[in-house]
Amino acid sequence: QVQLVESGGGLVQAGGSLRLSCVASGSIFRINAMGWYRQAPGKQRELVAAVTSGGSTNYADSVKGRFTSSRDNAKNTVYLEMNSLKSEDTAVYYCYAALIPGDWGTKVMNYWGKGTLVTVSS
Repeated sequence: QVQLVESGGGLVQAGGSLRLSCVASGSIFRINAMGWYRQAPGKQRELVAAVTSGGSTNYADSVKGRFTSSRDNAKNTVYLEMNSLKSEDTAVYYCYAALIPGDWGTKVMNYWGKGTLVTVSS
């Protein structure tokens, strides 16, 4: 069974920094994309950052220049470095992975972590 577990959330003052981590574990043949979504109270879940297996990245316009996402493929881990945090970054941050489970296969499936809360105080 594949699991994604996030860590690193918490309370930070505006202008501060946090680093989130997410580890994928279980029987995994290959991980394609990994990344982060977030959901603020009363809002829809939105993409924050995505990282391909080759390291290419894609960011939401609202976080460009402030957030950096990277991967350690050997550890099945994705990171989100968040700098210059703003109150509007307050949300539950969810890790996701598009991967092929098992020992072999071709079908890519999406998996999600349970989320970690980031609260930015102004």
